[in-house]
Amino acid sequence: MINEEIRDREVRVVDENGEQMGILPIRQALELAEQKQLDLVKIAPQAKPPVCKLMDYGKYRFEQSKKEREMRKNQKVVNIKEVRLSATIEEHDIDVKTRAAQKFLKDGDKVKVSIRFRGRQITHSEIGTEIMHDFAERIKDFGIMERKPIIEGRNMIMVLAPREG
Repeated sequence: MINEEIRDREVRVVDENGEQMGILPIRQALELAEQKQLDLVKIAPQAKPPVCKLMDYGKYRFEQSKKEREMRKNQKVVNIKEVRLSATIEEHDIDVKTRAAQKFLKDGDKVKVSIRFRGRQITHSEIGTEIMHDFAERIKDFGIMERKPIIEGRNMIMVLAPREG
């Protein structure tokens, strides 16, 4: 809340340099802000009495939005790409899937590797585990296993993250 939006009778006022000015009636605090051509901004509404600071609110909001833009610019968005294998996958097919996963990891994305077990294949989940470990071994130069292979329903899922550096 700023200036006339503040409805408290008394407020503790802090000037633009961070110096305490004491507890003042709201009218006097608003007049002081007007004299210095600044805004009275409530910074601690839960305090008794509430704490208000004299500042240039427009400049403050501009600085905040500038910081936010800077933070968003420096932020890295990590996507999760999926590679699906099967319990009966052939050698050439696993090579193709490995190359795709390597490309995703080079681009900085995480890779979710999944095997869907069909019919009675679920009874031989150790085959799926072997395939997953073989797949992880093939791409160890590009990524690391972030989540070990686990079974969720009829699927076995493993997550690979790009290698740092």
